[in-house]
Amino acid sequence: HLLLFSKMETVLESDREEQLKSGETQEEEEKQDDRELEGALGNIHVSALDEAYPKVYRINSPDEIRLLAIADNFQRQYSHLYPDRKPLLLCPLNECGVKKFVSTTLRPTPTIFPELFTWEGSASFVANFLSLEPLEPPVDPPSYLFSSTSVLQSQRATCFEFATMLCSLLLGADYDAYCVSGYAVKDMCLLDQSLQDCPLLDTKVKVKQESQHNKYTVKPVRELKSHFLTQQEKKKQEAEAALLQKQKLQEESEQRTADPLRGLRVHCWVLVLSGSRSVQKNFFIDPLTGISYSTDHENFLGIESVWNNLNYYVNMQDCRNGCADMMYDLEDLNMWEPVLFGATSKKQLILDVLKEKETKMLSKINKDEEVCMCVSLCVCSYLETRWPGGQKVTRYRKAKVEKFTAYLRPDGLVTRLMTYKDLDCTEVAMVKEWYQHRNDHLEEREVNKVDSFTTERFKRGRPFYLLCKSDFYAMHEMGFSNTRIDNVVRRVVSPGEMTEIFEDRADFLHYRHVVFDRHIQISEPHVVERFHRDRAKPANEDVAERVFLPSQRRIEVTYHLEDHRFIPSKRSFIKPRESTEQKKAEEFTFDLVSSFQVDPSEKPLKIHTLYEMLVALMRDEKMVAAQIEQSLDETQRFTQHLPRFKQTKHFLLLQERQALEEQRWLQEREKDILAVILIQLDKAGTLSAEDAKQLHQECLTTFKQKLLEHADLIQERYEKVTQELQKKQQWYQENQLSMTQTEEADYHSFCSEKTLQIHVTKKRLSMHKEAAPQKYLAFDQKLRRDPRLAPHLSN
Repeated sequence: HLLLFSKMETVLESDREEQLKSGETQEEEEKQDDRELEGALGNIHVSALDEAYPKVYRINSPDEIRLLAIADNFQRQYSHLYPDRKPLLLCPLNECGVKKFVSTTLRPTPTIFPELFTWEGSASFVANFLSLEPLEPPVDPPSYLFSSTSVLQSQRATCFEFATMLCSLLLGADYDAYCVSGYAVKDMCLLDQSLQDCPLLDTKVKVKQESQHNKYTVKPVRELKSHFLTQQEKKKQEAEAALLQKQKLQEESEQRTADPLRGLRVHCWVLVLSGSRSVQKNFFIDPLTGISYSTDHENFLGIESVWNNLNYYVNMQDCRNGCADMMYDLEDLNMWEPVLFGATSKKQLILDVLKEKETKMLSKINKDEEVCMCVSLCVCSYLETRWPGGQKVTRYRKAKVEKFTAYLRPDGLVTRLMTYKDLDCTEVAMVKEWYQHRNDHLEEREVNKVDSFTTERFKRGRPFYLLCKSDFYAMHEMGFSNTRIDNVVRRVVSPGEMTEIFEDRADFLHYRHVVFDRHIQISEPHVVERFHRDRAKPANEDVAERVFLPSQRRIEVTYHLEDHRFIPSKRSFIKPRESTEQKKAEEFTFDLVSSFQVDPSEKPLKIHTLYEMLVALMRDEKMVAAQIEQSLDETQRFTQHLPRFKQTKHFLLLQERQALEEQRWLQEREKDILAVILIQLDKAGTLSAEDAKQLHQECLTTFKQKLLEHADLIQERYEKVTQELQKKQQWYQENQLSMTQTEEADYHSFCSEKTLQIHVTKKRLSMHKEAAPQKYLAFDQKLRRDPRLAPHLSN
C-alpha cells in the first residue's frame, strides 16, 4: 500500500515542479490564504520515514527483538506440530516495513469523552469513522498491520486494524478485551448488510408493565367469548406469520448464493470477557458494524488465536461446531496455549487490589515505552468528523442509510433513510431524514412516496409553537406545543373543513369543527364546538356543545347530561334581523327561541334572560370567527401559499419527472470533462502528444483556479457576516439604554443567527482547504485515465 502511494506521488512530482516554475509570478500577487492553498496543491509528496513516523515505528528495541525471537521460535514449533493449520499472525509488518509483535500494537487508551466510556460508544465510533479495506486474499491473514495512529489519519483499515483500534479503546476503558483472529461468514467479512433489516426500522414491542393487584378494585365484566373461536383466530394469525416468514426466507435464499469459501474466510473481531466493568457474560463485538453478538452466534465459524496487550493465546479447542462449544478460560493450558508462558494475565491484574503492584507487574512486561509501536491514540480531533470524508452510506435489505457530519451540508442533514419496495432497491417507498442546527428548528422529515404523504417534526422554538406538520395532497395536519395562548394542540385543514383540538383551556373547550363553503372559505363558516364538564356549574347550565349556523341565522346549544338522565337539555336561537333602510330591526320574542328542558318542574327562563344569552352567543360567534381566520392565516404560512393545482398527484409526478430529466442531463454533462476545452481549442479530432499535454495542463490550471475561487468566495462570506455582526453590536452599544424588550429580543436572535453562520462558514473554509489537495489529485488521475489523454501521458 505504501509502495503504491509512493509510486503515484513520484509520477505527479515532475508535473508539480513544472507548475510551480510557470506560476511563480502569479503566486506573488495572490493573497496569503491562496498561497497556502497553492502550496498544499503543488507540494504533495511523501515525507521521509524518519520525519513522518516516531523512532519506535522504525527501530525495534532490545526487548522487542527478544519478543520477535520468542514469537519466531513459537511459530516454527507450531507449524511443525500442526502442519494442517494456518500460520499464526504473530509478527506482521507495520507501515514502515518493520516487524512488530501484535500484542505491542495494542495500547490501552483512556479518554475524557463520556461517549467513549462504554463499549457501545467506542464500537460505534470505530465502525462509523473507518471504511473497510477487504483482505486480499480473503483466506489468509494480512502481512501488514498498521498502527492505530496511521489508521486514524487514513480512515481506511482491514478488519484486523478495526479490531486493534477498538480493543485499544476498550482496554483504556477497563474492559477485559481481546482481539480474535478466526473465521466468519462472507457477509460479516465483507461488511455486506444488504440482506439484514435496517436497525432504524426495528420496532421493538414494548412490554406492558403489569399493574399491581388490588383486592379492593371492582372486577371487570367477564367477556363472553368462545374459546374455540379464539384459538382458531390465533392459529390463523400464526399460520399467516409463518407464511410471511417463509416467503422472506425464500427471497433471501434466492438472493444469497452458496459461498465456496465458507469456513475459510479470515476475519478479526473483539472478545470481551466477564469480570470487569460489570460485564456478566462473555460476548463478541464485530468492529466493522459495532454490533455485539453472543459467543455462540452462527456468524462466527472458528477461532485461531486471541491476544491483548499482555499476551498471545492460541486456541487448542475443536471448532467443528463453530464457536458454540468453546470455553474462554485463557489460563487453562489444555484449551489455550500462551506464547509468553508465565506472563501476567489480565485476570491477575484485576484481582490485585493495590495499584502500585499492578503498575509494577506491567513494568515487567514493558520496561521501556519504546516496546509499543504506537503512542496512545488521540481521538479528540476525530470525534467531530465521524464518517470517512464526512459521510457514510450503508445498504440494508430494502433500505439504504446515509449519514453526514454535522455542519457538512448547508441544509443541516445528518441522517437519511430510504426504503424500497423491491430487493433490488430500484423503486423508493419512503424517505426519512433527520436534521440538526437548523434555523427553522426542523428535526425530522418523512416522505411517503407511495401515498404522497409528508410529515415534518420540529423542536421547541418554532414560530406559533409548531411541533409537527403533515401534508397529504390538499390536507394539512399540524401539532402544537401546549404552551400556546389558545391551547390548541392539533389542527387538521382539508378542502372545505378544519378541525382543532384543545387542551387545558379555562373555558373547557376541547374540540372545534369548521365547515366552509365548497368553493371559497368565507368568513362565516358553520362551526361546532364541544366543551368538557365544568363541575362548578349545574349540568343544565353547563354548555356541552354549541353550533353556529350563520347561513340559517341560528345558534344551537346543548347542555351536559344530568345525573340519572338519558337526554340533555337543548336550546335553539334564531338571530333577529337587523334594521335596513326599508325595514326596522326585528324584535326578539319567544318565537325565536326553541327550548327543551329535561326537568318539567323547572321554571322556564324569562325573555330578558334569553336575550342576554343570545347576545353573549353572538359575541362569542364573532370571536370564534376571528380565531378561525387567524388559524387559516397560520396554515397558509405553513403551506407557503401553495396553489391548489400544485397539490394534485399529476403535478407531483410531473415535478419528479422534470427532476429526473435534469439530473440525467447533469450526469451526461459531467461525464465528458474535456468537452468545453476541446471546443475552445477546436480540437474535435484525434489529439497529438503536444495537444494532449497542453490540454492536460489547461484542465489542471482551470480546476485549481476554481478551487481558489471557491475558497475566496467562502472567505468573502465569512468577512461579510462578521462585519454585519460587528455593526449590529456597535448599534446595540449606542442604543442599549433606550431599547425596548422586543428590540432587545430581536438583537439577541440576530446575534445567535450570525454567530451560527460564522461558525458554519469557518468550518466550510477549513474543510475546503483540507479537501482541496485530494480533489486536485483525484482530478489529475481522472484526466490521466481519459482514453484521449492516456496514450500521451503514460510517461
